[in-house]
Amino acid sequence: MSIMTLGDFVAEARSRITEIRADEVDLLLENNEPILIVDVREPDEYATSHIPGALLIPRGTLEGAADPGSPHQVAALCQARERFIVLYCESGGRSALAADVLTRMGFTQVQSLAGGLVMWDAEGLPLARD
Repeated sequence: MSIMTLGDFVAEARSRITEIRADEVDLLLENNEPILIVDVREPDEYATSHIPGALLIPRGTLEGAADPGSPHQVAALCQARERFIVLYCESGGRSALAADVLTRMGFTQVQSLAGGLVMWDAEGLPLARD
């Protein structure tokens, strides 16, 4: 068995998921498409800045939040198995891992924001701050 790095895990996840560009997500939001945006960063990162309307579910709690049988379930996520979901983090690594997990859990329309919040901000797209 070879030892894997974080980069290896992210590359493996990216080979199985679909990524979406920031401008594509912005267009979906502008057109009021029924998408669920999920921020998989930590609460302190979310408080600093996030995509307006994003639901915070840290990467470390995602599986419990997505499992309807879990005491840690998040209804908005559990009820979104057939909805279009966009996950994001700071740079796209954690959200790629998260998209891979949700897909393996049976969610059918999950994508990861390419470049994460760094790319969203670089494109001058709106951010909310708590």
